Amino acid sequence: MVSLNPIRILKHEADEEKGETARLSSFVGAVAIGDLVKSTLGPKGMDKILVSHGRNAGQVEITNDGATILKSIGVDNPAAKILVDMSRVQDDEVGDGTTSVTVLAAELLREAEKLIELKIHPQIIIAGWRKATQVARDALTAIAMDNRQDLLNIARTTLSSKILSQHKEYFSKLAVDAVLRLKGSGNLSAIQIIKKTGGTLEDSFLDEGFLLDKKVGVHQPKRVENARILIANTPMDTDKIKVFGSRVRVDSMAKIAELEVAEKEKMKDKVNKILKHNCTVFINRQLIYNYPEQLFADAGVMAIEHADFDGIERLALVTGGEIVSTFDNPEMVKLGHCDVIEQVMIGEDTLLRFGGVALGEACTIIIRGATQQILDEAERSLHDALCVLAATVRESRIVYGGGCSEMLMANAVQTEAAKTPGKEAVAVEAFARALQTLPTTIADNAGYDSAQLVSELRAAHSQGRNSMGLDMEIGRIGCMKELGITESFVVKRQVLLSASEAAEMILRVDDIIRAAPRKREQDRGRC
Repeated sequence: MVSLNPIRILKHEADEEKGETARLSSFVGAVAIGDLVKSTLGPKGMDKILVSHGRNAGQVEITNDGATILKSIGVDNPAAKILVDMSRVQDDEVGDGTTSVTVLAAELLREAEKLIELKIHPQIIIAGWRKATQVARDALTAIAMDNRQDLLNIARTTLSSKILSQHKEYFSKLAVDAVLRLKGSGNLSAIQIIKKTGGTLEDSFLDEGFLLDKKVGVHQPKRVENARILIANTPMDTDKIKVFGSRVRVDSMAKIAELEVAEKEKMKDKVNKILKHNCTVFINRQLIYNYPEQLFADAGVMAIEHADFDGIERLALVTGGEIVSTFDNPEMVKLGHCDVIEQVMIGEDTLLRFGGVALGEACTIIIRGATQQILDEAERSLHDALCVLAATVRESRIVYGGGCSEMLMANAVQTEAAKTPGKEAVAVEAFARALQTLPTTIADNAGYDSAQLVSELRAAHSQGRNSMGLDMEIGRIGCMKELGITESFVVKRQVLLSASEAAEMILRVDDIIRAAPRKREQDRGRC
């Protein structure tokens, strides 16, 4: 006799969602993520407050950066995690467009959900999307212009949706000056950003040297010219016996004194090995205790301790030196060089400035502001602008912003849909509607009538006025060329491709299997 009960092949606590249920679960998670960041899109987008729990309990962040928001929220839905990862990749690749890419992917899935309800198979939708993506990409490439001189406009457009929008003229110039110093290398590691509370955002400035937020040791030179810099990551405290559970037994205080003398001699030998490198400045990743600090002072060497990993990595890059941990072969060690090291005051803090470094393009941007939250958000905004500018220097083509590019792609896709036979045409049309959601959201977030503005914009593009976009200062459509609202072609292309690929991946899903949670075995101790 054959049993009609379903056969369970998964472990007891493992879970499975099939077919429509799995697809619906994916759509709901992805659309929820899109709705979460949608209100931050555009120059009039709103901010989110992120409050941490756990180790950093109570820490508050205020931001409208899509990648930062999505990075900070813990999501359990698999499709939502795909969108979070996609926004992180967008941030790593081009630095901007993290909100746009999430909103576009979520809108594509919202449209796909309607098509699934009409009994259109996911593979037909995907075939239509692929055709639409290619048409949109061709349309975007066709309007892209080569204009390397437009860096200021690109920086202004990037910053207009950030906290720095009120000071975008000032910070655009700051970011462009910093990127032009790189001489086309695009190596953003040479640009350091230091945040100091106090003053206002407009007190921020660009310094044509490298700044290190550290102080010089006691009785050591405060200024060194033609510096030879040894950068190290080595313990400069008294060497302790690092064997677990070991003890040293002595029978008199004299023996303790002998041990201390032996430790001091060992440290003195190490300092002498360092001094044989003929360096005038010694910078260490780890602490330098009082005794070696005194020895460096006696030798007239500037010693700087506890320069963090990021600090010494960047310092090694800009001074042309190497990070060393052993000092037995001075002839094999490459020292860093700079013209002058001096102390400078920023606000109430003293920092060290390295002027005339070997890597001439190195510079430091000092951001000032009233609170730590403002400084953090200003740093994120500036980082986005620097990434976009560096990408534009490498790939100098630009497109118009303000929803202009999206509407142009949507119109091209809509035209293609009219020529496409069969059910694929419905999917191509859905792709065009998803693209139009971006200008609609920009207008909604500014409090304007999106239906009116988007229909006017669509009509303008249909009449061949391909430079028209949304002017959010006055709430009307305007010429993006005249307003100087330009964006990097690389960013727009990446938004289009990443969103369509992520949406396609989620749409292909018809089964979600969750593994059973691993049970903790009781620790029985040693036998």
